[in-house]
Amino acid sequence: MPLVWIPTQFQRFTGGKSQVQAEGATVREVIESLEAAYPGIGERLCEEGRVRPEIAVAVDSEITTEGMRARVGSESEVTFLSAIAGG
Repeated sequence: MPLVWIPTQFQRFTGGKSQVQAEGATVREVIESLEAAYPGIGERLCEEGRVRPEIAVAVDSEITTEGMRARVGSESEVTFLSAIAGG
């Protein structure tokens, strides 16, 4: 089952956990699994059926540009990264 790293600002949905396991063979399925286990987290990660533009997704340490379609292996690590503002 994929290991998912949760950004600090979303850990309130996971009871403070920085990493959780979620089922899925794609990023979409992983997010659906997260939402089922931790209601509310899905809408923080997605909008209009897509990963929010301010969130980057890495699968096995590689930032993906495939969004919700990105493939996830059973032993993969999925990381959601929030954009950092600054100038």
